[in-house]
Amino acid sequence: MGTTAKEEMARFWEKNTKSNRPLSPHLSIYKWSLPMVMSITHRGTGVALSLGVSLFSLAALVLPEHFPHYLALVKSLSLGPALISSAKFALAFPFCYHTWNGIRHLV
Repeated sequence: MGTTAKEEMARFWEKNTKSNRPLSPHLSIYKWSLPMVMSITHRGTGVALSLGVSLFSLAALVLPEHFPHYLALVKSLSLGPALISSAKFALAFPFCYHTWNGIRHLV
């Protein structure tokens, strides 16, 4: 008859304790490098882009008005140029970084 997962884990930890093997240090042994940071950022921007497109698509399906109405609503808020530029950068950076890093990876 098979053992349960709890029994298997107890057996594993008992065997590991008896052999005095150290646990794996995982990420604590790695020195951060530029390729590691670029890979993590590439994955992060990919997730952000996927979520952004999904939310925008869902909003386009669910919201009652058309896009020009919401664009006029944002324009009526009279937000400062610094805030508008920051928002544009926040929207453009993930797309540009993910695209150029993907091309760099392919090359």
